Order: sequence, then structure tokens, then C-alpha cells
Amino acid sequence: MIDYEVYVDRLGEYIVTNPGRVVALFFVATLIFGAGLGNISTDAGTSQFTDNSPAQEALDDVDREFSPPFETSSGSTQLIQQDSNVLSKPAMLDMLRLQERIMDRSHLRATSASSVASTVAQTLDPSAKTLDQQIDALESASPSEVRAAAKKATANPQVASLLSDDFNRESVRASSTIGVVSHEVPGISSSAGTSGTSPMTGIQTEIQSMTTTADSDIRVFGSGIISSELSNVISDSLLLVVPAAVLLIFGFLVVAYRDPIDLLLGVVSLVMAVIWTFGFMGLADIPFSQMLIAVPPLLLAVGIDFGLHAVNRYREERVKDVEPVPSMATTVRQLSVAFFIVTGTTVLGFLANVTSDLAPIRDFGLVAAVGILFTFFVFGVFLPAAKLYVDQLRDKYGVPSFGSTPLGSEGGALARVLSVGVTIGRTAPRAFLVVVLLSTVAAGAYGTGVDTSFSQEDFLPPEEQADYLQQLPEPFKPGVYTVTRDINYLEDNFESTQGDSVTLYVEGQLREDSSLEMIHRAGEDPPETFVEEDRRAETTSIVTVIQDYAAQDPEFAALVDRNDADGNGVPDDNLETIYDELMASPVSGQASSYLTEDYRATRIVYTVEGDAEQKAIVADGKVVADRLRMDATATGNTVVFKAVSDTIFMSAIESLTVALIATAVFLVFIYQVLEGQWTLGVVNLVPIGVSLGFLAGSMRYLGIPLNALTATILSIAIGLGIDYSAHVVHRFADEYNTGQDLDEALRLTVSGTGGALTGSMLTTTTGLGVLAIAITPVLGQFGVVTAMSIFYSYLAALVVTPPTIVVWEQLTSPKSTASAATAD
Repeated sequence: MIDYEVYVDRLGEYIVTNPGRVVALFFVATLIFGAGLGNISTDAGTSQFTDNSPAQEALDDVDREFSPPFETSSGSTQLIQQDSNVLSKPAMLDMLRLQERIMDRSHLRATSASSVASTVAQTLDPSAKTLDQQIDALESASPSEVRAAAKKATANPQVASLLSDDFNRESVRASSTIGVVSHEVPGISSSAGTSGTSPMTGIQTEIQSMTTTADSDIRVFGSGIISSELSNVISDSLLLVVPAAVLLIFGFLVVAYRDPIDLLLGVVSLVMAVIWTFGFMGLADIPFSQMLIAVPPLLLAVGIDFGLHAVNRYREERVKDVEPVPSMATTVRQLSVAFFIVTGTTVLGFLANVTSDLAPIRDFGLVAAVGILFTFFVFGVFLPAAKLYVDQLRDKYGVPSFGSTPLGSEGGALARVLSVGVTIGRTAPRAFLVVVLLSTVAAGAYGTGVDTSFSQEDFLPPEEQADYLQQLPEPFKPGVYTVTRDINYLEDNFESTQGDSVTLYVEGQLREDSSLEMIHRAGEDPPETFVEEDRRAETTSIVTVIQDYAAQDPEFAALVDRNDADGNGVPDDNLETIYDELMASPVSGQASSYLTEDYRATRIVYTVEGDAEQKAIVADGKVVADRLRMDATATGNTVVFKAVSDTIFMSAIESLTVALIATAVFLVFIYQVLEGQWTLGVVNLVPIGVSLGFLAGSMRYLGIPLNALTATILSIAIGLGIDYSAHVVHRFADEYNTGQDLDEALRLTVSGTGGALTGSMLTTTTGLGVLAIAITPVLGQFGVVTAMSIFYSYLAALVVTPPTIVVWEQLTSPKSTASAATAD
């Protein structure tokens, strides 16, 4: 045990003797950090999570190996058309005319357009190669001729796949179809994630405005629209959540402080902590992402707690008629140690996230940790100095104070409620702890079954927004979002949607006679999640390229036939010759997108069901990869997202483990150094473990998954949980060390510290819980679980900690041990 009080007294003396200077220094620092606010950039969407992940790197390798088609056709726009019958003559003309207008605008960089309507027009007139000619062919045909051509065209499974699942070939009717326009826009990668900016955004936004002239309902869908909505949802969420949180927090702070000047000081301190934190982000060049939206509420949670404790403890001294300077000196001496313990453990809880393999989670942990450190300085040094300085000015100019009594004063109704834990500690502490610990283990075990997920939809607004959101005035009213609606529509009405595929990256000696037959056989009897055609998986590969070109070129078809031993259209011999002919043909670009120049690697793309689960798709992809006797790796967007989901889960477990170990070591060490009682560190851990167990169980019960943002909550719960239990344990240690008996020390602790904790809990759970109304689902879930974490931490601190302290005293106090032995 060291004499830390010397250093604490020096800090307190400097604050109370130089309050004006301290305030001035902090305002100067605020100006410095404020300069960094203008440097903050934004990053949104899933690309921030997929970057640098092994699965994404594998997909990037595939893109580099088979680059030609990705470079010449960098983006595509899907036109989702709905009508009573999209195969009717007027509906198909709507589609073709829209595609023609798109192709005519050179700045939209469209290179080609395809649709069922185009195929039907070419069935009517095989010479109709351009959209203008196809429109003429449809316009000049009678309805019966169009119907017959549509029936013939949709006999091709690839054409029929562009029609909704309700397609009836006999009546030639379908309620929706997909048309595709390809664009040559440099700078677009085929990576799984979609960031907040895309060169396709302006293109697809303009196309969206062009659909209003069509009689049919035609929606525009693509990476540009997704990118735009991912970016807009950040600003809309902030505009919605921040004012609501400010109003709720302000209302509770008015009740908690009950003095306008104290309230102003608390709010200024909160704003200062936020400016410092985000200024640091700008200076450190850390982009603002959707995950970092949660940082301000977290800073508010800790800042409000620190502020209420500082003012409440000061008031406890002032109501005893102690002068302002000694009252503040006592406050700083007692709370600076508690704030240090809380800050140290909270920072460790957040920093545990830097062990994650995902950059956004690492950034979140770092920014939150730095923000908590800043909060410690602002509320541990600036607020006491500002409070004392203002009170001295009040006395000088005769400004009256308003609510100056501390929360939870002795004899009040709140004090009686807060004494529940003390009452349990008097009556049956051991039995109570046994019940609590058993319940915690059960809840934690149940919580291990919590779902894990990662998808682009986590970051997009829900399909339907609450009615009250649409009634809000500008600028708080959120924008119109269509992506989630369209994604759900595609999944519900089409067998496969954009991006629903598994890619096998195959390496081996593809010149061997059996290699193409092996690739062909891998698609037989496909697993359930793969789209099936005649008991074969719907696929594109070097085999389908060979078959398609053979259907166009008789000479090449003869070459394939001569080397096809079993007559199934797949060559078995002289594969190098066939490859050479293919690479010298007009379809060489298509061939090189599936076969490398050295004939040692190929890719096979399998279409999967639009509504299939990630886990099932990845498992089925592995099954098909195992069928090949070559080195085959399953990749693709779905596989990448599943890999990120697994990484998120492992990051959560690793962060939790690191946070628990680091917190335990810190608490044991700090209590040994400060109080000479390392076992108080163990006491401090008990309520944290209880809140963690019940939090995990509640997440599973409420169906809240462990996703990109909620995965951080376990380590955060440790940090925030420490905030409450550390105040209780340290205040008890202070009272107990002054000579108070156990019961009186606990009573003083819960009546004094418990009052500030109650105000803090009500304010922060409400302020963080308001995140539930955020437009982004992942942010709403984070708000709910964080509010639950704080509430459980509060209950555990005030109900579980007192009985734990009683048992601790019984086990460690010589007097209690002797009394227990005599009683036995």
C-alpha cells in the first residue's frame, strides 16, 4: 500500500487554488482539438469490415486472376419491373424504351442492355440487334404474335430466370422481371462490401428519375443506390437520435442537478469531452463510421456519471456547512481515485477491442478508450475547478443557488429504496449470493446460444419505417429508403438475386484429360441452396463457355466432338488444343474470365437461392469444392460475409477474455496499492460478472444477434459495469477506513453514492436507449443492449455488491472470523 493521498492532495490543492487557470487551460485545449473536427471523413457500409479479411483477400485474388470482364463492364444496374403481366406488349415496350433512353445518354456510360423483352423482340425479328430495332419489332407485332414469341423465348431457362417465381409458361404471365444495363465505369471493384461512395451512385440516381415516364412500376437497384443509402443513413440517424437523446438527457439532468448553473457546467463538460474525442479522430485521420455513432452516447454515459458524482459529493460536504474550498478538496480527494479506477478499467474494456481482426471494431475500441480518458480529465479536473470558480463568483455577486441537496439524502424515499442491498447483507448474504451466482451461470450458459450474423442489411434501414418517423418535420424526417424493400422483393420473388452465388477458385493441372469432366460432374445433384436445372446446378464456368461457343461456331463444335469420348458436350482429350482455339476466338475475353493464361487455375460460379441462409450456402459450397480432386476454395460475397460473421464472434470472445483478464489484474493491483486489500478487487468483479451473464441471456431471449456493433457490448459492459461497482466499493472502502462499522459504512455508501448512480442510470439508459429509434437496425440493437448493460450494472452494484462486501468482511476480518468460530 502506497501513500497515494499525497499525490491526490496535490491535485486537489492545485485545482482549488487555481480554478480560473484550470478552466482557461481546458478551453484552450478545446480550441486545439476543435481544429481537428474539420478533418473527419466518413466510411460506411460493409467494405469497412471486409477489407483485409482473408476471405475478402481471396475474392480479390479471384478478381485479379480473371480480370477482363470486371474491367470492361465495371458496374450494372438492375431494373425491377412490376406489372399485372410483364410479358404483355405494353409492359415489354416500357422496359425497352427505358433501356433505350439510358443507352442514349452517353454520360451514363452504358455499354449493353438485356431483358426478357429484348429476347422476345429478337424472337420476333432475329435481325433486331439494337434496342431501336427491337422496339420496332414489338410495336409492329400483334398481341398474339408477341404472346407466341414470349412463350418460345421463355422456354430457355436462362431467360425464364429473369422472371418472378409466379411465371406461368402456359398462360405466358409473370408479375415482375429484371432488366440489366451494364456500365463501363472505372474504379468499381467486385468486392463484397459497398462503401459510402460509388461512381455508380450518380448514374443510378439519374436512371431512377427516368423511370417516372414508364406506365409500369420500374425500380432501380444496384451498388450506387446501396452506397447512397448507406451514406445517407448515417446523417439521418444522427439527426434523429442526437436531438432525442439530448432532450431526454437534458430532462433527467434538470431533475438530477436541480440548479441551472450546475446543469450548464455539466452540459459544457459533456460537449467538451465530445469535441476532444472527435477532434482527436480528425487529427489521427480515423474515419467516422456507423459504429462510431455509438461513441457520443458512451461518452455521455460515463460523463454524466462522473458529473453527477462530482456535484453530488460536493453537495454532501456543503450541506454540512463546510466552506466551498475544503468541500471541493474533499470531493477531489475521494472521487479522483474512484474516477481513476473507473477510467482504468473502462479504458481496458474498450481497448480489448483492438485485438479484433476487423478494422472498424479496432477503431471503435481506440476512439472509445481515448474518449473515456478525455472524459476523466474533463470531469475529474475541469468540472471541479469550474464548479468552485462559479460558486466563488456566486458568493461574490450574491447569485442564489437552487437545488443544493444531494441525491439520496438520508431519510429520503430514494435512500430507503437504495438500502435493499444493505438489508439483504444484514439478513442472508451468503444464501443470496449463491442464488445470484447460480442464476448468472444459467443465464450465461443460455446466452452462449446467441445468434451471430453479418450482412449488408444490418447497415440499411428497415423496409418499413414507423409512421411517427414520417410525421417528423424537416430536417428530422428521414429520407426515403428503397434498398431493403427491393432486396426483400428480389429474395421473395426470384429464385436468385444479384450477388447470390458461390465461386470456386480451382487450382490444378487443367490440361489433364479428366479436368473438365471433373468440373462438369461437380454440378450434378446439387445441394439444396444451389439453384437447380434438370438435376444440375445452375453454373457458369470454362465448360459453359466452351459449350456456348461450340453452339455458335461449327468448326469449333467439330473439334469438341472429336475429343468428346462420351458425347456429353464436354471434351475429354486434347484440352490444351481446345483452350488454345478458345483463347484465339472472338470469345477469348469471356474465356479468360474463367481460365488463367497458364491453364492452371479456373473459377466456377454457382447460382444460389436468394433466400438461403449464409451458413447453409457456405457449407454447401464446401461440399461441392470437396467433390473436385483439385485444390478448390469456395469464395464469393456470401462466403466473405459468413467469414466476417465468424470473425465478429471470435472477436467478441477474444475481447471479452482480454477485458476480463486485464480488468481483474488491474483491480486486484490497484486495490492492493491503494487500500492494501487486493481482495476488494475480487469484490468489484462479482457484480460485473452478474451483469454480463444476464446481458448475454437477455440478448438471446430478445433475439438480438451478436453482430458488427453488438459484438463490442461484452467488453463495453465490463467497462461500464466497473463504473457503477467501483464507485460503490471505493466509497465503502473510504467510509470503512474512517472507522465506521460495516453496516454504517454500507448505509452511507448507498445513500450517498447510490443517489448519484440512480441519476446517472436513469439519464444514460434513456439517452442510450433512444438509439433504438435509429434508422440503422444495427445501431438500434446496440442502443438496446447498452441500455440493458447499464441497468444490469446498476442493479448489480447496489443489490449484489453490499451482500458481497458483507461476505468479504466475514472472510477477511479477523474479528468476524473469530466471532464466526465462537458461534460455531
